[in-house]
Amino acid sequence: MTKVLVIDDHPIVLQGCKRVLQDVGVEHVFQAASLSQGFRQYRAQKPDVIIVDLAVHTGALDGLTFVRRLRIHDKKTPILVFSMHGDPVIVSRALEVGANGFLLKDTWSDEFITAFQRVRDGGSYLSHELASEVAFINARGANNPLKSITIRELQTLSLIAEGKPYNVIAEELNVSYKTVANTAAQIKNKLGVRTLPELMRIAIQHLPATSFKRNS
Repeated sequence: MTKVLVIDDHPIVLQGCKRVLQDVGVEHVFQAASLSQGFRQYRAQKPDVIIVDLAVHTGALDGLTFVRRLRIHDKKTPILVFSMHGDPVIVSRALEVGANGFLLKDTWSDEFITAFQRVRDGGSYLSHELASEVAFINARGANNPLKSITIRELQTLSLIAEGKPYNVIAEELNVSYKTVANTAAQIKNKLGVRTLPELMRIAIQHLPATSFKRNS
């Protein structure tokens, strides 16, 4: 008896996923419209596979945090990212933090089924186009100054790149002003810069544009 948890904030996507999964014999499809609700559903239902859109209400970096947090509690349950954002930096980081597959939302149902079955059976899945782009990103990873940046630091950096002050960033990330200031200082040390304008320039140059779009 297969149980699947689908996390997405678009009702039509939830309905479509449920229909396709039921067509291939999935008995139970649980749904969540937010990452926090998704984590509660995970704890309650113990699904066999999790399908998640990284950018649920917020930005893709929050979705990456969700995957990383889930992997702290569960090393085995397959996670398939189903997203409209195919930026290779985001795809690469999703795989690094524990996703088993990454599929774009403009795919056909046949590929969705293939990806689902592949990760369900213990494998991994990445479309050919995404695989080529991720390979390119990884090949030049040594020259990427953001390679050593953590997910929390990426969240802070993306908000800094938007020009938001520390107090606003603290409110959005639900942390203290001091935590944001300390995180910014850590990022500066890692990147070898001293000023906020320098930090913003690096962020704009190297962060994917989708990182700055907090709503999807």
